[in-house]
Amino acid sequence: MKKPAKTDANGYRKFGMRDKLAYAAGDLGCNMSFSLKNTVQTFWLVYMAMETGLLSILLLIVQIWDAINDPMIGSMIDADRRKYKMGKFKTYILIGAIGLLVGGAAVFLPFPNASVVIKAILFIVGYIIWDAFYTIANVPYGSMLSLVTENAGERAQLSTWRSIGSMIGNILPGMLLPALIWKKEFNADGTPMINPETGVQVETLLGNRVFIAALIMGILGFVCFLFMIKTITIRVDENSVKTNDSEKFNVFKAFGNFMKNRPAVGATVTAMGMFLGMNAAATAVTIMFATYFGMAKLSGVVQMVGFIPMFFFMPFIKKIVNKFGKKEASVAGTIVSLVGGAIMLIFPLIPNKSASLVVYLIGLVLFGLGMGVYTCVSWALMADAIDYSEWKFGKREEGTVYSLHSFFRKLAQGVGPSVVLAVMGLLGYVSDLGTGGQSASTTYNMCWLAAGLYMFSAVVQFIGLGLIYNLDKKTMEKMNAELAERRAAAAADAPAAVAEVSGN
Repeated sequence: MKKPAKTDANGYRKFGMRDKLAYAAGDLGCNMSFSLKNTVQTFWLVYMAMETGLLSILLLIVQIWDAINDPMIGSMIDADRRKYKMGKFKTYILIGAIGLLVGGAAVFLPFPNASVVIKAILFIVGYIIWDAFYTIANVPYGSMLSLVTENAGERAQLSTWRSIGSMIGNILPGMLLPALIWKKEFNADGTPMINPETGVQVETLLGNRVFIAALIMGILGFVCFLFMIKTITIRVDENSVKTNDSEKFNVFKAFGNFMKNRPAVGATVTAMGMFLGMNAAATAVTIMFATYFGMAKLSGVVQMVGFIPMFFFMPFIKKIVNKFGKKEASVAGTIVSLVGGAIMLIFPLIPNKSASLVVYLIGLVLFGLGMGVYTCVSWALMADAIDYSEWKFGKREEGTVYSLHSFFRKLAQGVGPSVVLAVMGLLGYVSDLGTGGQSASTTYNMCWLAAGLYMFSAVVQFIGLGLIYNLDKKTMEKMNAELAERRAAAAADAPAAVAEVSGN
């Protein structure tokens, strides 16, 4: 006989591991699509042979759209008060998941012989379709955390499990995809095809496989979304909360308020710096491994080396934060990342490629270790920034802070790669030559570009956390104590005000 599920006071199944696994599966589904973003530039640069300057401009256009896309679609979802059989949020997530079945592949249509105009149209239309469906799924997914439980501790657990789903969703495709889409070339007699300039075996990108891989990832993501929709329990009225990042706001007024919030600015600068390292360097690193090391198939595995150290901090993050404070621990991490970036600047100087690769990996591991603490507490830093606004200015502005933080994060995700593509062109990369025809000086320049981007990323993160973000452990204790006093006083005054009104 099946044992009946335990229920809470409202008759819902009690919060538990089912909810945590389901919520993790949701971000795993999101990242089956999101993790393809690092392949977009490489696909259009190498397989579609789009000129670096044009691709840079197109990428900037679609990423600016991406940045404003969230609040637009979020507002639409928030304004929808219709009753749905499975609930509003689950319904929108399902619509987005269905769209992502093919949406992720829409930007990888393999037509390398098309005209430049057709290629540009395919890129923009495909990206917009993909991004729209991704936002339709992702925005309500993020908002749903507050609907699964009202308990602060249980919400923190959901946030942690979301991070786990996100990391798995990024690491697995990041490691496996390059091995599947790159092919080493051989001559008719079976000998390796060597680039005479660099002495490296030529590797080509299999564009048709990228398209098929995107379709498969869409299917896997859809399965993850279905599991979440069927497994997770909504315990809070959906129309009692606003969709994440969906509050309508005047962007100029909001920007002015945001700039007064020093912790929010510091945390946002740090996030932008992180994405400069993670996203902007991705294409340069892939090209570097294809042309300088002749190891494009392993580029994903190598890049993931920089992410794996972040897992080390997850079991200990609460103890680290309680002992040292979020700012202090994160700043210490940025110093480690700076050391990693400095080591990366050494590897292009080493003539032996095997030795230089080892030095590069050491620098990458240290860079990843340095980002470990910040990655675990990044959203908590933003929550503290919202408290800071209440403490300093007397009002909370969740919508403004989160909307603009998300806006600038997405701008960094787009502007960074766009600028890097333009710089690659200036450094000698010629799209028409593919990875097998680049000059020795160009491949060497890619090494300096990749190393410089990681170093720049570490510097920006240090500036954001060390010099701008001002909520250290001592200030946090003071802020929390004063806010608690104000809220207690407000709660005590409320009954008196009600009694006075009733007496009148």
